[in-house]
Amino acid sequence: MLRKRGYQVDSVHSGLDALVQMEQYPPDLLLLDTDTADIDGYEVTRRIRKNPELPFFPIMLVADYNHSNVVKGFALGANDVIHPMVKKRELLARILGMLRLKHSIDEQIRIKQQHEEFIASLTHDLRTPLIAADHVLHLLRRGTFGNTLPKMRDSLEQVAQSNQTLLEMVDTLLEIYQYEAGCKDLYFHKVNLWELSQSVVRELAPLATNKGLTLSLFFDKGTDETSLWMGGDRLELRRLLTNLLSNAIRYTDTGSVELHLQYLTQAASEKNFILLKVRDTGIGISPEEQEFLFERFRQGNPQRRGNGLGLYLSRQIVEAHHGSIEVESEVGQGTLFKVQFDLLPSYNLLH
Repeated sequence: MLRKRGYQVDSVHSGLDALVQMEQYPPDLLLLDTDTADIDGYEVTRRIRKNPELPFFPIMLVADYNHSNVVKGFALGANDVIHPMVKKRELLARILGMLRLKHSIDEQIRIKQQHEEFIASLTHDLRTPLIAADHVLHLLRRGTFGNTLPKMRDSLEQVAQSNQTLLEMVDTLLEIYQYEAGCKDLYFHKVNLWELSQSVVRELAPLATNKGLTLSLFFDKGTDETSLWMGGDRLELRRLLTNLLSNAIRYTDTGSVELHLQYLTQAASEKNFILLKVRDTGIGISPEEQEFLFERFRQGNPQRRGNGLGLYLSRQIVEAHHGSIEVESEVGQGTLFKVQFDLLPSYNLLH
């Protein structure tokens, strides 16, 4: 009936044969009998939905139409459950509906891919002239092309700062794109978080001093330098620490910013963790803002300088290191970011 109406139909007579064929030639729609000789249609559906290599396609299960079969089919990932004696017009209407769903999802995936490719291309194209401009501005400030007037120096400083901000934003966009596209290369080695934290704190200390803030690094109870080794990408962990501390400095006008490191052991599960805490005495974050704080282009406070990308990238880095990140804050009472890294045995052995 379907072939007569112009559909290309391929058929197999067992669940295992169906799985093999779909891995080679994924269909636009699967019409699947639940009663097959080897494994039933429910098991076929479960295996399809558990296979990340397969693209999405709607699954219509043909089964005795009762409540338990319908619930089971939908729970395993089917998109429709139909009776074997379904009327032809109803069957065609359901098939057309499922094909429209497939087309809609494919179109969304295509648009998303185009968007990601555009962002990647744009950021690459923007980075080259920004680096060139940064180099020229550096030479101008050094007086390579001759002395500059005092009035010009202030303007050059502002232009250089703006150019640097744009360059940092482009670099962050590139990093985010690589994480989202699954093409970010991470190089895991043994990293001493205490030594790395000291380096980042020294680097950001002038920024805190310029605002009259105290920037401090602490061991928490039961922790020393020898316990703060973990498997990770040193460059990405540095980026994470820099993002969290510079954010804290940006949103703190008086008081202090503190970085705490702690080694923890969970006796019940025999698991080990490293807890990293960044605490500030800044303006705080409202509960409404906390809900979307780790989303792209969402700033905690739009009146402060920032692009809304730093915390989103921070979450990507933390999750890539098998960790979790959360925030605790009250308006006017400061903010606490907590990052917990699970110390996986296989990562502890890396050198």
